[in-house]
Amino acid sequence: MTAPGLTTRPSKRGPQDTMNRLEAAVKAGGMMIFARIDHAAGADGVGLSLLPTELLIFGHARAGTPLMQAAPTIAIDLPLKAIVWQDPAGQTWLSYNDPAWLATRHGLDATTDAAIAQMSRVLDETAKAATGD
Repeated sequence: MTAPGLTTRPSKRGPQDTMNRLEAAVKAGGMMIFARIDHAAGADGVGLSLLPTELLIFGHARAGTPLMQAAPTIAIDLPLKAIVWQDPAGQTWLSYNDPAWLATRHGLDATTDAAIAQMSRVLDETAKAATGD
């Protein structure tokens, strides 16, 4: 299951542990947590079932603001989001939007390349910490 611009990696851990480690890695990286949304709990609340699926919304104004100054529409995709989910076979996954894809989507030019590259590095390191890579 792949979607354009989405980075997805398997986790060596279960969904709860992966999400807890993701949140800890985000905080350790100096970023702010804006929300942690448990979609499975929401589904359960209306009598539906959903495999573990949790969304984390996070970021840092110092990283995101220059991108929004360059292309205000990128604010629809910022702050960053990552989802931890489990497939029917029991495998846990972590998915997030590729910052380079976001830059292309919003028509950012070369003046933001360094910021996008740094955001990509931070996301990769954070994802590795969460998934046990």
